[in-house]
Amino acid sequence: MKTIVSFATALMLSSLTLVAARPAVAAPHASVTQLRTEPLPEYPGKEAQMIVVDYPPGAADAVHRHNAHAFVYVLEGSIVMGVKGGKEVTLKAGDTFHEGPNDIHTVGHNASATQPAKFVVFLIKDKGAPILIPAK
Repeated sequence: MKTIVSFATALMLSSLTLVAARPAVAAPHASVTQLRTEPLPEYPGKEAQMIVVDYPPGAADAVHRHNAHAFVYVLEGSIVMGVKGGKEVTLKAGDTFHEGPNDIHTVGHNASATQPAKFVVFLIKDKGAPILIPAK
């Protein structure tokens, strides 16, 4: 009996070692499609930009900021959004979200591990500035 217990213990430990040694699988990345960019002559140095973001199942964003006003409208699926100091929210098709120029986007991911999600973002930003800036 002692040999069986020892064998079972050794088998469990070696299985745990194999599981722990596997590399972590990175979350799939979102794809971004730029729809339109227009200068805003009434606001010198500013432009409006529209993008569509497609989140495959399980997709997640790194912490970032936009240095812009970003207005999100969910087209399909469900996403989780949050900014530093704010409340994390789960949005479904038809819901909206806003990020201001000083917000740090700490949470952004597809709420589903099996279904895709899609949303449109309307940004008001400095002309020529990048859409997204990684945050520390």
